[in-house]
Amino acid sequence: MSQFPLALPSAATLRASSSLPPALLGFDGFIDTICDAVDSRQSATQYERVKTLQAFGQRIVAAAGKSTNVEIVPTLVKLGGNGPIMANALTALSVPVTYCGMTGFPHTHQVFEEFGTRARLLPICEPALTDAYEFDDGKLIVGKHATVAEVSHENIIERVGEVAWRAAWESAGFVAMVNWTMLPYMTALWKQILADFPPSAERKTLFFDLADPEKRSAADIAEALEVIAQFEAGNDVILGLNEKEAIHIGQVLNIETPLGDVLTPETAMELAAAIRARLEIGTVVVHPTRFAAAANSAGAAVV
Repeated sequence: MSQFPLALPSAATLRASSSLPPALLGFDGFIDTICDAVDSRQSATQYERVKTLQAFGQRIVAAAGKSTNVEIVPTLVKLGGNGPIMANALTALSVPVTYCGMTGFPHTHQVFEEFGTRARLLPICEPALTDAYEFDDGKLIVGKHATVAEVSHENIIERVGEVAWRAAWESAGFVAMVNWTMLPYMTALWKQILADFPPSAERKTLFFDLADPEKRSAADIAEALEVIAQFEAGNDVILGLNEKEAIHIGQVLNIETPLGDVLTPETAMELAAAIRARLEIGTVVVHPTRFAAAANSAGAAVV
């Protein structure tokens, strides 16, 4: 099993390619604010942060029946979201990228302005907001995500424009549609895309990412997987899953394999192959932090 050195020659090969297809990605977008929780303050500019999530939790619990005040200090503000992060990586490889998503509407949010110099932006709505309180033993993520409900086919047509949206889809050779879990109308959007863009002679590569669907119902997940499978008729579909997601999807699909909660290279290949066969799609990738496995019609492999 090969390790991280594989990434360097792969990246070099991608950068050197003169025929990278245009990419279209969507549809999320977040402003991530990294924060410290203040334990004690020495001056207007100096403070001691709460060092552990456990200590922060104990402080909150101790305030039950009373009240407390916690000072939060932002230390970094950056763009976030599965789509923008993936799109950023592709622009670093010189891929021509169009990003349709939550980057600010009607004006690009300043956090996404630099990104907009490297990718063409088709904005749908304002980004969602995420505050990450970081500690030595973990982080607490607090989200304000109302705008995710604005990601819909109707708003794409109204705010991006039907002509621009159709041109972006038709010109792309690679399309990534990610963070299904947090976008409540994503399945409906996929269904509309299937209706608007029937199979043609030119097959695209489509990448799908569910993004930890644990909070969604089994019925919702099953419906989303069924719609993803329908794209295979005219495209080459790739479904990417981390370890937790892959095990969860296996359960939703009633795939009987003795996996446990931790995948080995062998069981990851087995699960990827089983999910691919059940959905009848091109490729399934299962990527724990320790390795990655993939399966297509020719077999399965791990790196």
